[in-house]
Amino acid sequence: MINIKQMHHVAYRCKDAKETVNWYQEHLNMELLVAISEDLVPSTKAPDPYMHVFLDAGMGNILAFFELPTQPEMSRDLNTPEWVQHIAFEIEDRAALVAAKAELEAKGIDVLGITSHGIIYSIYFFDLNGHRLELTYRSGTDQQLKELKKVAPAMIEEWSITKRAPQHAKWLHEEEFNNQ
Repeated sequence: MINIKQMHHVAYRCKDAKETVNWYQEHLNMELLVAISEDLVPSTKAPDPYMHVFLDAGMGNILAFFELPTQPEMSRDLNTPEWVQHIAFEIEDRAALVAAKAELEAKGIDVLGITSHGIIYSIYFFDLNGHRLELTYRSGTDQQLKELKKVAPAMIEEWSITKRAPQHAKWLHEEEFNNQ
């Protein structure tokens, strides 16, 4: 039986490894952990030089990037809306989210939000490679999370048949609007 302990890393492509490392250090205070570079891909032995960098995303989580200078210029999945593919990082609380938004905006980054998702609040922005990033904090109660877990299988089943948003968790946003 597979026993996953945690996410080791998630890897994305970048335009320039050095600029990407500098951006994440300056804007999200991430430390460079490791840089690996090869002329041959270890798994396939394909001749494809790359730089692979690993950044500390906190609590043992790692965000990695590949720079691939011999490949065509990178782009995103043009069949998927920009808001779908993103990297989300958790921060402590609302005060930290408000402060992060102000800090990013002071550095010239366009920030969307603060957006309520009922059990979390988030801000959104893009890195220098065009990857959408999210900073979020958890606001949901244990009872709310327990209820969401309980209705998740029914929601998935209904969605698989109707392809319309099930209403099992509609209360998330109704309560939020009622408490403002």
